[in-house]
Amino acid sequence: MTEPRRTTMTIEEELEGDLGTKRMLVNFGPQHPATHGTLRNIIELDGEKVVKLEPEIGYLHSGFEKISEYRTYNQTVTVTDRMNYLSPLCNNVGFSLAVEEMMGIKVTPRCAAIRVALCELSRIADHILSVGLQAMDLGAFTVMLWTFIEREKLYDIFENVTGARLTTSYTRVGGLLKDIPPDFEEMVRKFMEKCSKTIDEIEAVLNGNRIFLDRTIGVSPIPRDVAISFGLSGPMLRACGVPYDVRKARPYHGYENYQFDLVTEENGDAWCRYRVRVREMRESLKIIDQVLKTMPQGPIYVDDPRIVIPPKTAMNTPGGGMEGLIYHFKNYMMGHGVCPPKGEVYSCTEAPNGELGFYLVSDGTQRPYRWRVRPPSLYTYQAFPYMTEGGLLSDVVAVLSSLNIIAGELDR
Repeated sequence: MTEPRRTTMTIEEELEGDLGTKRMLVNFGPQHPATHGTLRNIIELDGEKVVKLEPEIGYLHSGFEKISEYRTYNQTVTVTDRMNYLSPLCNNVGFSLAVEEMMGIKVTPRCAAIRVALCELSRIADHILSVGLQAMDLGAFTVMLWTFIEREKLYDIFENVTGARLTTSYTRVGGLLKDIPPDFEEMVRKFMEKCSKTIDEIEAVLNGNRIFLDRTIGVSPIPRDVAISFGLSGPMLRACGVPYDVRKARPYHGYENYQFDLVTEENGDAWCRYRVRVREMRESLKIIDQVLKTMPQGPIYVDDPRIVIPPKTAMNTPGGGMEGLIYHFKNYMMGHGVCPPKGEVYSCTEAPNGELGFYLVSDGTQRPYRWRVRPPSLYTYQAFPYMTEGGLLSDVVAVLSSLNIIAGELDR
């Protein structure tokens, strides 16, 4: 009799032969809980090692730049709210500043100071939530709850000033929607006192947390020259030791008059990005304190009715209100609005994620002929494959949470 043929192999026989390997493709995203936004990453894995990562964007594409070519400049302010929705006031200020530079307008001292205060409050709102979500992704859920509480307090302030919590639409070309309320300083001072303590508590929990340290220190380091070649800016670039900040390099709205340190770290890894954001929140608190102490009095908009219509009280004045009514009719009823001269401009501000640039082309009408945005998230996200390929799948989560990618400004 012949022996029955074996259809299985022993473990020893398997180990002696060439088993071969099979790589696997997985989708990371675009489900929001996985990627903090509608981002899709196609990852090729060899075991748990990332061989290749291919990012795919466009799931949140809204056509902001093309939409704005059919809206007046002040109407476009509402579009900027939807870009980086964690700090919409910074977008409002950046766009209005670009139009003002194209028109040769310099806003009033009070307007500039208010814009700086709100931008720094927005920077804290953005940074503190970024830190909280980075901690959450690595297991420190309590920190995330603390940061959401602080952001809600900031939303209370924004609502008190602008009338909205998220889509603020607060700036106007040459000024602001309205002045800050009388209790603005009181609300901000109260927030600053508690926020400073919360930042201390965040550091006390995370800086000595073994899991958080192991998952961030030495993870996805970026050398200085590589960071520059990718066009990184903001906390991403400063975490690599490059001391570049638009508020220092190209001051606007009087930033040169405020004392604050330019925060940098050296290693460019996930830990350094966390450290830069935490330290920058303290610097923002310093700037806000200086703004409140030196807040100028006076108007919040330029004295030019072709840009900003006279107040309603002036329009209702007997004998002197007709001119104001005419400007109101031309600017709003006929839709003339602000009309910059023909030309082009590139203007940039230091948004929480880095250099936020606006390139505007004017044909002399009330609508931009072309409008392009330089969003910091786009340049950050293009470096994502460099930071993850060759690492472990578990590090993909740790790296992405340290980037603070905002899909709204990424896709535009």
